[in-house]
Amino acid sequence: MMDITCYHQIRCTSSPIRFISPPHPYRVSSKSIYINNQRKRRNLCLVASSSDTLIAGSHKEEDNGKTIKKSSTSIDEYEDLKSWMHSKGLPPCKIVLDEKDCKFHTQKHRPIHYVAASEDLEKGDIVFSVPDELVVTLERVLGNETIAELLTTNKLSELACLALYLMYEKKQKKKSFWYPFIRELDRQRGRGQLAAESPLLWSEDELAYLTGSPTKAAVLEREEGIKREYNELDTVWFMSGSLFQQYPYDIPTEAFPYEIFKQAFVAVQSCVVHLQKVSLARRFALVPLGPPLLAYKSNCKAMLTAVEGAVQLMVDRPYKAGEPIFIWCGPQPNSKLLINYGFVDEDNPYDRILVEASLSTEDPQYHDKRMVAQRNGKLAIQVFQVSAGKEKEAVYDMLPYLRLGYVSDPSEMESVISSQGPVCPMSPCMERAVLDQLSHYFTARLAGYPTTLSEDEALLTDSSLDPKKRVATQLVKLEKKMLTACLHATVELIKQLPDDTISPCPAPYAPQLK
Repeated sequence: MMDITCYHQIRCTSSPIRFISPPHPYRVSSKSIYINNQRKRRNLCLVASSSDTLIAGSHKEEDNGKTIKKSSTSIDEYEDLKSWMHSKGLPPCKIVLDEKDCKFHTQKHRPIHYVAASEDLEKGDIVFSVPDELVVTLERVLGNETIAELLTTNKLSELACLALYLMYEKKQKKKSFWYPFIRELDRQRGRGQLAAESPLLWSEDELAYLTGSPTKAAVLEREEGIKREYNELDTVWFMSGSLFQQYPYDIPTEAFPYEIFKQAFVAVQSCVVHLQKVSLARRFALVPLGPPLLAYKSNCKAMLTAVEGAVQLMVDRPYKAGEPIFIWCGPQPNSKLLINYGFVDEDNPYDRILVEASLSTEDPQYHDKRMVAQRNGKLAIQVFQVSAGKEKEAVYDMLPYLRLGYVSDPSEMESVISSQGPVCPMSPCMERAVLDQLSHYFTARLAGYPTTLSEDEALLTDSSLDPKKRVATQLVKLEKKMLTACLHATVELIKQLPDDTISPCPAPYAPQLK
């Protein structure tokens, strides 16, 4: 959960204010006392500005200029997550927690842990079964399924509620039941197995790696959504009786600055599991042996599954002892994998880019064209999905829609309306205009990237490349490959015209592409 708060710092050890007979939490005087104390403590924490995590191991801290090495043998400082789970009811399993040596780990970014097979495994083996008591869900957090459904169908997501809960729990430090799990989340810091964090946590300079990609705008849009949820956090606190009683006076927006909440949100986002065939209050779950300790892979079919009283994992392929275990991340394109989990899958069969086309509302025949488009399963503003390896098919799918937008003669429009399919009568010059617009569109998108495809491929051969730069380069490279394939398919169609030297017809109401 990485730096969800810095209350574990030496200078920030004061516990929340407690009264033997607490006044009503809505009274102004009590809230003012609380707020003032919270602000004082928060200021101290911001001065401390810790990037440390709760885990010990061989981690070094700076204390007044002196380096102090914490002992990895201290039971008080470190307890293996798996050992803790066994002590709390985890049955014997077929996995171990191993450590990936990452050349980029620093005091802030420590080596990554991952789940590996402890023995040779066969397809269909159940490698672990985590009891429900060790799984964090909204049903546990809010103590009421009705409240959980109410909150998550209005202004707040499950991720925001889960992040808030773990932030409060972290304030309890070792008193929290979830202390070993939170410490492991802190160690991982929301990083995927490629050692990169979600771009939601990147600096402005690092986001520049995504220049030209729609993913950059998607990151900024997602961050705005997180800000909106942060502003609604107090709703969770007041509506949830369990949170209200357990953490009196700790009003969320006063206890946690926005940046701290965003870090917690992203960390929870990187490891939350979407369970199937369970109640709404249990569908989003944090499983201590799940991601990011389990690596996601797009062509894997193994999933964490809810069974009676537990969440279990059945592997979909054989594994040798010591090999990392993978699970499926769902049919997500690489842009979402990067934002959600901080990684890009070069072999992702679900990768895609989007092309948005829209009919001109200035067109006198706009309403007729919209009717024809809807009759053929398209909208006035239509988003076309270009899947990796199926770029030619995507271009062919766009052409009837674009041709419809180019029709200008009323008699031709009448013919289109009376036809049973998306066929439009097109002259050679009009077909050239359609293909030229597509060609110019794909060319312009490729020109929006600061690097070329060949430059990206050369950059990725550098073994010392920063993880964030690497995953960003992988993403834009794969986007460019799809755009280039679309451009090639369009150019081939131009070459097939009866006369490819013919000038395109003017089209005052051509569809817009973006």
